[in-house]
Amino acid sequence: MAAVIGASPPDHPLGLLLVMMDVDPAHEKEFNEWYDEEHLPERTRCPGFLSGRRFRAVEGSPRYLALYDLERTEVLHTPAYLKIFDPSPRTQRIQQFVTSEIRNVYVEITTNGGTTPPIRARARR
Repeated sequence: MAAVIGASPPDHPLGLLLVMMDVDPAHEKEFNEWYDEEHLPERTRCPGFLSGRRFRAVEGSPRYLALYDLERTEVLHTPAYLKIFDPSPRTQRIQQFVTSEIRNVYVEITTNGGTTPPIRARARR
């Protein structure tokens, strides 16, 4: 279920799953293939996940960031999610190469319910 611009705000706070990781550089190519081919698609197809995006740090660590918008945080306790949370053999292999991981779950506290576009800062001249 995707969010619709102009729709009524949900009667519950939206959720966000944040995951940051570092990976052994010798296995980065394999890690990215796994993430793009298996891990991200599994999650974005899971009921209750609204979107999923990945980022790579310009500098510093952790090198990788994934953000998942959730209808609500409880989606992470549903049978559909728990089924994909159980690691596949490929996932188990890749997990060996993850050198650090931070995983946090958040609830939205935007007072307008997220229905208005975010305010963007202007570039200074």
